[in-house]
Amino acid sequence: MMSDSADRRIKDRYPAMCLRVRLRERGFFGRGKHSTAVTCLDMNRYGMAVLCPRPVEPGARLHLDFDGKYISESRVAAEVVNCQAFQTGYRVSIRFSYCCDKRGYSRTVDNALSRIEGFYNRFAG
Repeated sequence: MMSDSADRRIKDRYPAMCLRVRLRERGFFGRGKHSTAVTCLDMNRYGMAVLCPRPVEPGARLHLDFDGKYISESRVAAEVVNCQAFQTGYRVSIRFSYCCDKRGYSRTVDNALSRIEGFYNRFAG
């Protein structure tokens, strides 16, 4: 039986453990809190799951920075969907903001995340 999170997904996610990601909660007036290095578990152009050393509240707004071989993208807006204890930390399910609201859509972000997804899709296959 599929989990609720799998039922909500528009598209399959691809393992992306070697993608370096930094998560920063967005504060009031555009101020961000300290960034945290997280381990990417899987991703696609619509969202991702990360292993985080601390819990992050569902609904929290984030900025994500991606760094990997041939990949560099900063300040990608996202929102936490779910957070639960997992292995040595917390599994945080994240949805990218650009695909949730027509007013917030960015072709640049869409293209960047599509390229990253394509890289890990080929890597996984």
